[in-house]
Amino acid sequence: MDVASLSKLLSPEGWTLLNDLPPYEESQAMALATRMRAEGVDPDLAAAALTQSRLRARARAKLGPFADGMLFTPDGLEQATRLTVAAVHARRYLAAEVHKVADLTCGLGADALAFAGVGLQVLATDVDEVTAALATVNLRAFPEAEVRHGDGLALDLVAEGVDGVYADPARRTRGGRRVFDPSAWAPPLDAVWGLRDQVPAIGIKVGPGIGHQGLPEDAETQWVSVDGDVVEAGLWFGPLAPDGPGRSALILRTEDGGTVSRLVRPGAEGVDLAPDVGAVGSYLYEPDGAVVRAGLVAHAAAELDGRLVDRTIAYVTTDAPAAAPPPGTAPLATGYRVLDVMPFNLKRLKAYLRERGVGRLTVKKRGTAVTPEQLRAQLSLRGDAEATLVLTRVAGRQHVLVVEPLGG
Repeated sequence: MDVASLSKLLSPEGWTLLNDLPPYEESQAMALATRMRAEGVDPDLAAAALTQSRLRARARAKLGPFADGMLFTPDGLEQATRLTVAAVHARRYLAAEVHKVADLTCGLGADALAFAGVGLQVLATDVDEVTAALATVNLRAFPEAEVRHGDGLALDLVAEGVDGVYADPARRTRGGRRVFDPSAWAPPLDAVWGLRDQVPAIGIKVGPGIGHQGLPEDAETQWVSVDGDVVEAGLWFGPLAPDGPGRSALILRTEDGGTVSRLVRPGAEGVDLAPDVGAVGSYLYEPDGAVVRAGLVAHAAAELDGRLVDRTIAYVTTDAPAAAPPPGTAPLATGYRVLDVMPFNLKRLKAYLRERGVGRLTVKKRGTAVTPEQLRAQLSLRGDAEATLVLTRVAGRQHVLVVEPLGG
């Protein structure tokens, strides 16, 4: 979005037009655009309003009903924090008794919205003029939040009365290419965590693919999943990491209109467990992705009272069903009942599925080069039955596990 389009949207005519549009439907967008042209609506305004309507519809998955009063850019929405996760961030700052947060890279303002929503004072900055203007619009209902166009690293944090810092560095180029080198992020990762000499309470959102090597030793690094998708990792310093440094996983699940959670982290001594490895039992559990990314599969195996099928594979097996999570707690893993186990052999597997009339197949895999699409084509499936296969290593050898989801 450019300044001219934003100005038109923020005019009384533009704002009324945008907010009077019906819920966005792709199939109706062309007809709606044609109708607006026939009614004499400025073509640029009509295009900008329809774009915002489409982005608002996409944003509801992340921001819920707040999205209906916000403005977006495609790139900004892609990087915006989900509201459920932003609320977790905000609670960290509250628990650390922070009063004023400097959001150094506020983007469209999703995290700043959560901070202000719990009563924190917020100073939000963004180096892009249009993005800062959009954040100003999105935070208009919160007098606790001030948005400035500028470089957050140039703030005098002490003079501004800031006692907490948050940053979500840009990890893509303007062309959309992912940037893997933290020193090339905007701002660079080192520059942000270097601020902890001025303000100890610092939080930095990073991509969930960040490696364990090179993580700061004085930070808690937490991977977060929402409804099974690993959405981010965060580096938390000083009072924002009250349990001390190390790796942890936070599992968030939507349940009955609310959110339940589960925190997984090593014990106080931080010593990695040496997991048992053994034969496939009657049940198979796939730990949540945040647990896997955090390298805490051994801890999951201990909590599930199980063992690994292979020392290098993130599948846990048990001889009896694992205990259900306590009410209000997110599940640690997805469970399956094991129906059959066999060494991987394409001819044998094809005959096995043909005998059972399997025509629809769900394929899960870890530790194998076989692709589900290629396997389905090779199996020439026919029939009305369904099956779920897990392709993985068991004690170093490729195996096929035939499973069914627990509760299914």
